[in-house]
Amino acid sequence: MSDLKALYQEVILDHNRNPRNYRKMENPDRFLEGYNPLCGDRYTVYIKMKGEVIEDISFQGSGCAISKASASVMGSLLKGKTRAEAEVIFDQFHRLVRGESKADAEELGKLAAFSGVSEFPARVKCAILAWHTMKNVLEDKAESVSTE
Repeated sequence: MSDLKALYQEVILDHNRNPRNYRKMENPDRFLEGYNPLCGDRYTVYIKMKGEVIEDISFQGSGCAISKASASVMGSLLKGKTRAEAEVIFDQFHRLVRGESKADAEELGKLAAFSGVSEFPARVKCAILAWHTMKNVLEDKAESVSTE
């Protein structure tokens, strides 16, 4: 295994074992549940906004290592970002896990750890579940997210 792949694997394992922002948020502005019926992943994403800035973001639920690590990295990256910045990062991540762009570790940071997901199409839904849920929360959509 290359050093880069080993590093990426370690990022995913670390965020799965020790997820950041894994908690039910008290008094969120918005929250929404996302569900992946293929894998059984189910998470609720909570967001507190301060104007256009994501003041706080957290998640709670259960799922596979990829989905939990993805939600953890997402929360770490988006806290303090504007709604517009979050949408740009969502698009970058979505293209990366679908294999539509290459991983640029300098530009993507820890998101680059998920570049190998594109090689396993069934796992793409695991990686993007929390992200689609977050996007729907920011867009004030009321319906739960499903990766069907």
